[in-house]
Amino acid sequence: MSLDQPSRRALVTGLVGTLGVGGAYYLTRSDDTAHDLSPSFHSSDETSQLGVELRGKPIMGASDASLELYYWTDFQCPFCEQFERETLPDLVRKYVEPGELRIVFISLPYFGADSMTAAIAGKCVWDQVRDADPSAYWDWHAAIFEEQGEKNSGWATAENLLEYTRSVDGVDADSLESCLDDRRSALEDEIDADSEQARSFGVRGTPTFAVFDPDSESVGTLVGAQPIERFDEAIERIKEA
Repeated sequence: MSLDQPSRRALVTGLVGTLGVGGAYYLTRSDDTAHDLSPSFHSSDETSQLGVELRGKPIMGASDASLELYYWTDFQCPFCEQFERETLPDLVRKYVEPGELRIVFISLPYFGADSMTAAIAGKCVWDQVRDADPSAYWDWHAAIFEEQGEKNSGWATAENLLEYTRSVDGVDADSLESCLDDRRSALEDEIDADSEQARSFGVRGTPTFAVFDPDSESVGTLVGAQPIERFDEAIERIKEA
């Protein structure tokens, strides 16, 4: 599909509707944490019907899920950490584990150089584990968010990311270090291309979400750290569209 087709316009202009906006604080809290999750992950070399290149992006959930959630995120984003700690466990339990929803993780390094370094590290880790043990990516991803400090305080430098990685089973810190040294430029180009596409979709910050039904091509967007109730509403609207 080209960028001017209906689903793309719906995402950019909000024809289906922006269902939640802002770095909202939660009305409810989950008893689970992101690190306690054990979701399945898969990879794809296809371009999705929304026009997103899936190669190199971690995808949580079943490959044949009827709905997709595109999640633009930054490891330094405090509202992304809040979403993953307080809402993502409910999303996984209610929609991902039953096979209804898959989540595409897209890095959008919004907060500068350390955000880009963390995004590149995420791509390196995914490339390392995607074929042998994709679930190891989640352990690493959750561990990095658990280490989140103040934005641009130095917590997400390459040296610190390597140190965190050494505590994650199934991820080789030495391989990550080599990838950061050898592939940084190429992976940065991939992330820049994803960021440019995000801007073309109207994505201006993190976290931003797009719920997409490939059959109806209906799209609904949410912005900010939203509670599970907002995702419930978004998913129901897309299913009924």
